Amino acid sequence: MDAVLGSSLSVFVFLTILVFGGFGVLTGQTLAEGWKPISAVWAYSLLLGVGDRFLAWGLAGETLLAPWGFIVHTAAIAAITATTYRMAIARKMVNQYPWIYEAAGPLHWRERVPPRG
Repeated sequence: MDAVLGSSLSVFVFLTILVFGGFGVLTGQTLAEGWKPISAVWAYSLLLGVGDRFLAWGLAGETLLAPWGFIVHTAAIAAITATTYRMAIARKMVNQYPWIYEAAGPLHWRERVPPRG
């Protein structure tokens, strides 16, 4: 499992998913609230990935410059951040423009169809 994750499972779950995934949730919500483009999510996810690798090295003694570990950990953080971003944007579109859009699931919105009659 260490070869696939680039670190031990406990470090991946605790540090990457819980701690940096939480940072990703906050980052995604903040970027969506400011109407930032999706490219900002990827940029901040890379920075969170660097911080994750550094703390995995500093706290758990993992390899600092492990390319596969950086890719896997950053991809997990980016997935959490992008999902949160999309959920927040969908919520904002429906709440800010209720006469135009309606919810179409947690990640999507659609144009409101005017009632016939």
